[in-house]
Amino acid sequence: MLYFANWKVLLIGAICLLGVLLTIPNLFSAEDLAELPSYIPHKQVALGLDLRGGSYLLLQVDVAAAQKERLNGLVEDVRNALRNARIGYTGLGVASDAIRFTIRDSGRIEDARQALAKIDPDLLLTIAADGAGTMKFSTVATDTFTGQALGQSIEIIRRRIDETGTKEPTIERQGSDRIMVELPGVGNPEHVKELIGRTAKLTFQLVDTSVTVEEAQHGRLPPGDEILPAQQSSISHGAAPAYVVHRRVMVDGGMLTDAEATFQQNEPVVSFKFDGAGAERFGAATSANVGKPFAIVLDNKVISAPIIKEPILGGQGIISGSFTVQSASDLALLLRAGALPAPIKIIEERTVGAQLGADSIHDGTVACIVGVALVVVFMVLFYGLFGVFADVALFFNLSLMLGALSLLGATLTLPGIAGIALTMGMAVDANVLIYERIKEEVRSGRSLLSSLEAGFTRAFGTIVDSHVTTLVAGILLYWLGSGPVKGFAVTLSIGVLTSLFSAILVTRLQIVTWFRRTRPKAIPLE
Repeated sequence: MLYFANWKVLLIGAICLLGVLLTIPNLFSAEDLAELPSYIPHKQVALGLDLRGGSYLLLQVDVAAAQKERLNGLVEDVRNALRNARIGYTGLGVASDAIRFTIRDSGRIEDARQALAKIDPDLLLTIAADGAGTMKFSTVATDTFTGQALGQSIEIIRRRIDETGTKEPTIERQGSDRIMVELPGVGNPEHVKELIGRTAKLTFQLVDTSVTVEEAQHGRLPPGDEILPAQQSSISHGAAPAYVVHRRVMVDGGMLTDAEATFQQNEPVVSFKFDGAGAERFGAATSANVGKPFAIVLDNKVISAPIIKEPILGGQGIISGSFTVQSASDLALLLRAGALPAPIKIIEERTVGAQLGADSIHDGTVACIVGVALVVVFMVLFYGLFGVFADVALFFNLSLMLGALSLLGATLTLPGIAGIALTMGMAVDANVLIYERIKEEVRSGRSLLSSLEAGFTRAFGTIVDSHVTTLVAGILLYWLGSGPVKGFAVTLSIGVLTSLFSAILVTRLQIVTWFRRTRPKAIPLE
């Protein structure tokens, strides 16, 4: 009991000092922080949306729409496979979540299976005895695609937001198909919402000049074609209101390596550059279709449909479409960040004013100060000198908690402040258990040294059990909760760990040091 190895004393002191050093930056403003000595860490606790003000968006990724688009892209492959095998069919198209068709000759069903099985290994093919067939993605393939779509969407949204200059955004997956976006300091998120919500899928497709839009709309749409509307800004400048284009994509935006807003003949345009494979495909497509129009399509709307005057072999080009300077810059940003793998819908939106955040910080700070003050007074009144030891441990507990939040880059929310206030009240529970146990041992006639030893030893199991129980609750809250609940769980869990350290080691070291220096005749707990 009375022996602490030198390395233990040094380790405990170093941990406490580190907690204080990591906490110090949170006492200064960002401007004053730059003037602190270099040996003091400069990381501060990040303030959450409810404290700093800003915007909260909850997005839903439409995986079903993306799956349907993938199926539409495979319809042409199914058509070609059946034609190459000289198998008659009817009713080929996408309905619900599957490609559906009917084989005319029931005697060719097995041939159809063999021809279609090679198209995509993720497709489950079924053909009934009457020739009715379906091709749909397997459950495993759907789950895999969903996970990939969520991950890719988060990364692309992060790139788009980063390019707007928004600092410290929080972008996290929630549930199976949702993404939570917090934008601290952004009071008007309309521009960011527009950038986030656009799929930004860019494709280059040939225009079918063999049929007019009116003919296609009245039932003469050739197989493998589709009707796409023109962008509104293009229509107002004399372009056609819609185009009949081939579904097959010449080149897509996934092969772009760069996009920049620039000017051509004093008009804002977007210049783009393909990678090696994209440049080769684009060069081959334009060489084979000189004199024909091709559509530049963004999110299923035709930006422009210029005529290919000569092969474009350099892998570079210009997109013009009656842009403004802002819209050209936005399009270039979207193309650089990449296209979303699936459409995104904003299903929830909240805006927190900066003043409300400041009020929350003030109220939360007052609550913490009042809570800590009451705990300090209570411990001194009930336990005297040992209460002072507990209060010193409480100070280091608070320092370690704030230091850990700063070091981890955790975001402090209003519920997080509540977690700190709650932890401050819980932090002395271990001391109370130890002190009350010491009292019982003294009353039973044990010696001072034996009572101190028994107080720490016999209360240890109960202390660990209560802290582990609270820690498990905090972990479950973090795992199952979201947003503010997670903030509360983080501070609660960190507080449990730091209070365990401070109550067991810091308090014990103080008592041991006091006992060895003063050799008291009685323990001042009454």
